[in-house]
Order: sequence, then structure tokens, then C-alpha cells
Amino acid sequence: MTDPTTDPQFLRDPYPAYAAMRSACPVQLMSTGSGHSGYLVTGYAQAREALSDARLSKDTAAFFADKGSRRDLHPAVAHNMLASDPPRHTRLRKLVTKAFTTGAVAEMRPFITGVTDELLDRWPKGEVDLIAALALPLPVIVICELLGVPEEEQARVQRWSGELFAAGKPEVIDAASHAMADYMAGLIEAKRTRPGNSLLDRLVSARDGDDRLSEEELVSLAILLLVAGHETTTHFIGNAVLALLRHPDQMDRLRRNPEAVTTALDELLRFDSPVSTATFRFATQACTLGGTEIPAGAPVLIALGAANRDPLRFSSPDRLALDRGAAAHLGFGHGIHRCVGAPLAKAEAEIALRAILLRFPGIRLAVPPDQLEWRRTRLIRGLAALPVRV
Repeated sequence: MTDPTTDPQFLRDPYPAYAAMRSACPVQLMSTGSGHSGYLVTGYAQAREALSDARLSKDTAAFFADKGSRRDLHPAVAHNMLASDPPRHTRLRKLVTKAFTTGAVAEMRPFITGVTDELLDRWPKGEVDLIAALALPLPVIVICELLGVPEEEQARVQRWSGELFAAGKPEVIDAASHAMADYMAGLIEAKRTRPGNSLLDRLVSARDGDDRLSEEELVSLAILLLVAGHETTTHFIGNAVLALLRHPDQMDRLRRNPEAVTTALDELLRFDSPVSTATFRFATQACTLGGTEIPAGAPVLIALGAANRDPLRFSSPDRLALDRGAAAHLGFGHGIHRCVGAPLAKAEAEIALRAILLRFPGIRLAVPPDQLEWRRTRLIRGLAALPVRV
């Protein structure tokens, strides 16, 4: 099969195509327009198995070492924690987890609430782009606060982060990777000179016995946490609001019981996951997945969005049911690479959704759903803009 992400209709609504692929075969060979090929996983059971299969490596440096790539991606971006295997991944994640705890997220809730209220206070009466006016700035401000990025420098950091996802523009991505890495290296040096209490300060001093993060690892983790800390949360919020606007009965249910937002988050993540496809993997040895033989060296792409709509795991998967109990969704991944920032993402989405429901009871889409513009990227599923009327 050919790559469906080149089809505008797929970007608007990938789920019918995912259903057809999954029905034909939950693991199948896919070719791209550039002449490359890989195996696409669309079934839930197969995706969950693949996400925790040690034979599927995430070490992209090893995969591309002999491919003669002409790219100029900064090593701190190309060789981040997500693009590594144990034991390196285990070591890095252990050091990060010591500084990035659920307790730290709990301490951030008043700050997140304050930022949310301040952003919503600026909304004009009439039409507003929810992405630009809330879903994007909220997680950017929060993760920059956590990392200790000064307010006056956050706009630049946000721009570089967005450029790292510039589909079809490798030169833009590469330039952004160097700009971001240079900036983070300078910020880390400033933290050493003038220590504070930010997450980045804690990473600078994080240790596991005599082991500590190297300079390149610090820069890499800072970039990963910043980019992953807002890109996915932005589209978590945007996709969730759109789902509720298109299901007014479910929105009314939450408005009558705002505390239920907390338990509704998993279903909203399952229904329209902001991470459409998990990051790159390849088979280190020949293996069988879902009855399909995968040769050694073959790339494997795991479609989390497709897996979350698998009827063999979730009954009536195309129906939004906030009382479903969808904690088994794969929106945050699974296994050793499950999103370390999941508690923060949930806290931000919960606070933002509850505030919208309470403050804007008449909120509605300002354009027909088929006029919404979706971002052109295989990894992220998210809106370029979400015009609403309040």
C-alpha cells in the first residue's frame, strides 16, 4: 500500500482509512512517495506488542549510520532519549524521572490554573482561534516555566519548536535543531553560573551514584522535554475541544459535572490521539508481528490513532463515550518509552477544559468542520487553527 498521509482527506479524517487497513491486515508493508518502505501497525494488540518488543529498536543513529544521509540535524535532536535503547535509555530516563516527578506536577497546578485564567481573560467576544489563544501558549508557558526559560525568550523557543515539525522542509528542521541546541547549551551554562530551582536546574545536578548527564545529554533532554512538553499537549487540548464541540451531548454532560473532566481525559485521548504515529522503530532481527513477517532492518511505524479505534479492543470505537473507561488507550504509548510527561499533559488539559466549560457555556465552532485545517505531519495529529465563537 502507498502512504495515505499524502491525501488531504486522510489528514481531515484518517480513521476510515485506518479501519480499512486494519481490517485487511493489522500489520502491512507501506511504501512512501519517496521510494522508501516500512511496516505500518494499525491493530491494538499488535501495536501494544510492538511498543514493548525489544527487537524493535529506536536507535535511529544505528539505523541511519550507513545510509549516507545528507541531513544536518543537530546530534542533540537526532540522538535524544526517545531515539535510544537500553541500557542508555534506562539510564537517561532514570535520571530524568528523579527530577520530573508527579509531585512537581502537583505543585505546578496553581501556576497552570493562573496561566489558563489569564489567557482566557484575553479572549474577545465573538470569534477566537482556540489554538493560538490557549492550546498553544498554555503548555509553552508551563514547560518554559518548568525549564526556567525566561519569558522574553519563549517566543523564539516556541518558533524553533514548531519548525522542528515542518513536514517536507528538511532544511527548516535542520536549522531549527541547531538554533534550539545552541540556545539550550547557553541556558544550561547560565544555570550552572546562577543555579535556580527549575526542572533544568535539577537535571544539571541529577545523579545516579557517580553517574550524571553529559553536556550533550543535558541539551538533548532539555530540547526533548520542551518540544514534547508542549507540541503534544497543544493538540491534546485542541483535539479534545473539537471532539466535545462535535458531540454537544457529551459536552453538556461535562458542563453539568465539571469534576468528570478528570475521568474523561482518557476517552478524549483515545478518540483522537494527538500523537498519530509513534516515533521511528526498526527491526534488529527478523520477527513476526500480527502474522506478518518483518525482515531485519525494516522500519516499523505504529499508528497509535488507528490502534485506539480498534473494535477488537474498544466497542463502537468511533463513538465518543466519556464514561467508557479508556485507560488502556495508547495515546501516551506503552512500555519503557511511555510518555514521561503524561501527568503534566493531563493536568494542563484537565484545567483548560474545565475552565472553558465553565466560562464559555455557549462556545461553538465558528466554521464547518470540513473547513478546519489540519497540520501536515505523520507524527502529530492536530489542528493548525480552531476557530470558535464565544
